[in-house]
Amino acid sequence: MRLTTLALATLLTACASAPAPHTVAAAPQPVDVPQVARPDGETAAWWYRAGAARAAGNGAMQGRARNVIIFLGDGMSLPTVAAARVLAGQRAGNPGEETMLAFEQFPNTALSRTYNTDYQTPDSAGTMTAIATGVKTRLGVIGIGPGNKRGDCAAVADNTLLSIIELGESAGLSTGVVTTTRLTHATPASVFAHGPDRNWEDDSYLPAAKAAAGCRDLAAQFVDFGFGDGIDVALAGGRAKFTPNTLADAADPKLKGMRKDGRNLVDEWKAKYADGTYVWNSAQLAQAANAPRVLGLFAPQHLPYTADRKADAQEPPLAEMTRAAIAHLQRNDKGFVLLVEGGRIDHAHHDGNARRALEETIAFSDAVQAADEATGDDDTLILVTADHAHTMFFAGYPKRGNPILDKVRGISGEDSSGSEYAVDKNGQPYTTLGYANGPGAPKAGEPRPDLDDIDTEAVDYLQQALVPLGAETHGGDDVGVWAKGPGADAVRGSVEENVLFHFLVQATPTLRERLCAAGTCNADGVPVELPKPADFKP
Repeated sequence: MRLTTLALATLLTACASAPAPHTVAAAPQPVDVPQVARPDGETAAWWYRAGAARAAGNGAMQGRARNVIIFLGDGMSLPTVAAARVLAGQRAGNPGEETMLAFEQFPNTALSRTYNTDYQTPDSAGTMTAIATGVKTRLGVIGIGPGNKRGDCAAVADNTLLSIIELGESAGLSTGVVTTTRLTHATPASVFAHGPDRNWEDDSYLPAAKAAAGCRDLAAQFVDFGFGDGIDVALAGGRAKFTPNTLADAADPKLKGMRKDGRNLVDEWKAKYADGTYVWNSAQLAQAANAPRVLGLFAPQHLPYTADRKADAQEPPLAEMTRAAIAHLQRNDKGFVLLVEGGRIDHAHHDGNARRALEETIAFSDAVQAADEATGDDDTLILVTADHAHTMFFAGYPKRGNPILDKVRGISGEDSSGSEYAVDKNGQPYTTLGYANGPGAPKAGEPRPDLDDIDTEAVDYLQQALVPLGAETHGGDDVGVWAKGPGADAVRGSVEENVLFHFLVQATPTLRERLCAAGTCNADGVPVELPKPADFKP
């Protein structure tokens, strides 16, 4: 269309008088932190200094956050995010591809490299330790540096790292841990415990020789937590790890605790914290709204999958636990540090079950939304990420709006065959989602099952896999990072996973000042030296 001179003038006048568009904030100013050489390899001190340098170089020191919330989608790979957004959209009656999960609307993004110091493809213990302490470390260890080999109890004291929850408590902030897994599982344990093996969740899993060598189980370490006035809110599963094997479970008398030492850690926690309230179901959690301190253990093991929740479920969903935790923590005028984990995304992937994994991801997004609504962008830094990826793939050429859990309606190559389903070289249909390995693979010598009459959207359906394994494995690919709030502008680029800790700490003055008070900061006030946990205890 051609514009006349008058029309063009009118258009230019309208543009000139229109409100100015939203201006983009100036990029945060970097701080130069010289890196240190690696004369002895990638030590804990080197990882910490390198992470601090990258965060400061991105401008994290300009942050003025009062509260920090870390959302950890365990195993939430980028294909998981993409598929979950499609499922959420389709369940709302839309094609799905255009949908955005709550955290995808955050303005700042990055990629995180997840490898452990000794493995290309990592586990949750080493990865969450990196996020929680600023130091990359080995696969399978909890809250300790890479100088400590897995299973070595003698070296723990010399390799113990300070977590962001411990730092927060030492700085006078309130702290919380929320998860759909056992409280003693790898991700949550990494913020309050220190040990050379993630599997030692209770004393029945801790070998006697290791206990004699000084190692302690993770549940006992939660009760013995010695920073500040203790963790204010912990909402999770795993109560069997805290009770003796002679005690019947509160919800199911047929089940008993798992501890062999006779200790009832729930009773010990209540005795230690006179202001504490212990709850084990959703109704009790609601009644504890005004309690100063809450420990909620809502299942003997992990909480049920979202897809398996019953109408009368006693276990609160992740969003409900998140809202409850924030309401408790907001009472502290100094601020708070909160970890929220959607832990069962990972478990469903290990089972080769995409539907449950995607539903857990949507529930995780709901929890992020709840936190965003309960807090303000002016004082709360929210960072969402995953600890590692999985091998689920999103493939084929399904048509726009094709049910994400169904078989591919579309094409297999660049040209359409004209049939309803895309088919492989053997003439069989296949699903959009699958796994590189796992329990969905055919047994030796058997062909791939014909999916024509199989409901691939059923809750128990296992996606087909290439390599047969008893459980699907993690993936080694990068994961996403999404952030908003004070200091979030620094969250950009491709970063090592341990840098996430430094983004959070440098953007929160109360945490920075506590580190500086312990002598870990340089002349510019950047925390660059590896802190010693003993310096942060009362």
